[in-house]
Amino acid sequence: MSTRAKVATGGVVAGVILLWVLPFWAALLVIVGVPAAAYLLLDPSQRRRLSRATRKQLGR
Repeated sequence: MSTRAKVATGGVVAGVILLWVLPFWAALLVIVGVPAAAYLLLDPSQRRRLSRATRKQLGR
């Protein structure tokens, strides 16, 4: 299994556990808020690099 597949599987498992343990609105807040906060913590140069990589992958 590739590294990306392992990360995706771990994310799904963590999301299911959050939905089971926390109320729906709190789990949704964590599931959406953590990636958004991580993106906002990036430097502007890192954000540009990330958006360039994403656009390259879309153009395949």
